[in-house]
Amino acid sequence: MKKYHVYGIGAALVDTEIQVQDAELEAMGVEKGLMTLVDEDRQQQLLDQLKGHLVHSKQASGGSGCNSVVAAAYFGARSYYSCKVANDEHGRFFLNDIRAAGVDSDFDSPKAAGVTGKCLVLVSPDAERSMNTNLAISAELSMVELNEAALADSMYYYMEGYLVTSPTGREAAIRGRQVAEANGVKTALSFADPGMVEFFRDGLQEMLGGGVDLVFCNEAEAKGWAQSDSLDDAVTAIKTVAKTFAITLGAMGALVYDGEQLHEIAPHKVTAVDTNGAGDMFAGAFLYALSAGYGYAEAGKLASRASAEVVSQYGPRLAGPAHSAIRQAVLGK
Repeated sequence: MKKYHVYGIGAALVDTEIQVQDAELEAMGVEKGLMTLVDEDRQQQLLDQLKGHLVHSKQASGGSGCNSVVAAAYFGARSYYSCKVANDEHGRFFLNDIRAAGVDSDFDSPKAAGVTGKCLVLVSPDAERSMNTNLAISAELSMVELNEAALADSMYYYMEGYLVTSPTGREAAIRGRQVAEANGVKTALSFADPGMVEFFRDGLQEMLGGGVDLVFCNEAEAKGWAQSDSLDDAVTAIKTVAKTFAITLGAMGALVYDGEQLHEIAPHKVTAVDTNGAGDMFAGAFLYALSAGYGYAEAGKLASRASAEVVSQYGPRLAGPAHSAIRQAVLGK
């Protein structure tokens, strides 16, 4: 039996989530609904402009891959996360936070001087999130942080699509895929963001290599990959790079392809207040279910329910006990 169900690699960010109005996004020059990479000065400028909101802000360990691996762990998967943090207050906060969630990592090695990555998540009244990310030392994630022994002893290897923006991070993700393929570990990749598909297509193709076992994406990312406005075209295009996939459709549910059959996953109706973390939760719940032996349709139902619960509250995570309640409601145990 493998030691880990899910081995993830991705950014290590400390998220600060703040509620804003659309007019404020416009005044600050923030592009709504996308992840934008910014330097420390720009991030601080935004924080200065939002001083009146900071009393209501919340902090948590974050990063897309991190959110997914933490979700998988809370559902019951034995999980490992490879990332890079600095020897600073935020780095210690991040590692303590994922350890408390039951995620294993390289906790004990000396951490380099520098600044741990941070993400400013701005949530507008329509529940859309606009992310301004300073990767800081996380941009230096490399093969040094890759734990090949732990990866080889895992069921699933999950790559965060945002790594495509970092040459060393992308190299580490690709090396991880090669290690996974050599050791019979199933490979999975998230497209992460429409901007990654539009501006880093070649890099994502490098991460995909000759194809992966599983791709996660939303409708915009899927259509962007197909370079078409047709969802049917998107399905066809993704079949050329992945044996199986899940396309989230927001309030319309999801499409899940198990390698033979396309399953339409019904949505779980909620009132959305914050879409931050919805796709991350979907991937984490889905990977948990597959690694626990459930089929693709069941995995899709669990993931759809869990991601709906996430968007009905503020923040990219659910409280620990909520996961077991959702698992019981959907899977019966």
